[in-house]
Amino acid sequence: MRRAALALGLALLLAPAAPLRAGPAAPDAPGRGAVDLVPQGPTVEERLAEIRRRVQRVLVYPPIARWRGLEGTTRLEFEIGADGRARGLAVARSSGSWLLDRAAERALRTAGELPYVWGRLSLPVRFALADAAPAVGEPAQIARTP
Repeated sequence: MRRAALALGLALLLAPAAPLRAGPAAPDAPGRGAVDLVPQGPTVEERLAEIRRRVQRVLVYPPIARWRGLEGTTRLEFEIGADGRARGLAVARSSGSWLLDRAAERALRTAGELPYVWGRLSLPVRFALADAAPAVGEPAQIARTP
């Protein structure tokens, strides 16, 4: 009985596999860039812009930092969890001021549910007194972790 099971397993292992058929939208088709796993919804760029808008909406320039004339850019790195919240939040590059770094972190944590984007994101948050309000930097960058 044991030999028969072994022979059957070996036969199944060595049997030629059925050919795979590519559907109409094969992700690795030549000439195509990255394929979004959510093609029916907003694009990745639109979701990144929405993340920036939500962080900008709750971002507060700390009054003490404003009074002391502190300026700088904090670069935050994070991932978006299944619940839409920022996970693994870290300051990748400090603004040079603890007050501004914490304000940027607080804004990301309180931004609410964020649209899902796969990978580790990098988001610059700029604090400048010349502006009427702090600004969430240029487009967030997707930094893939190996």
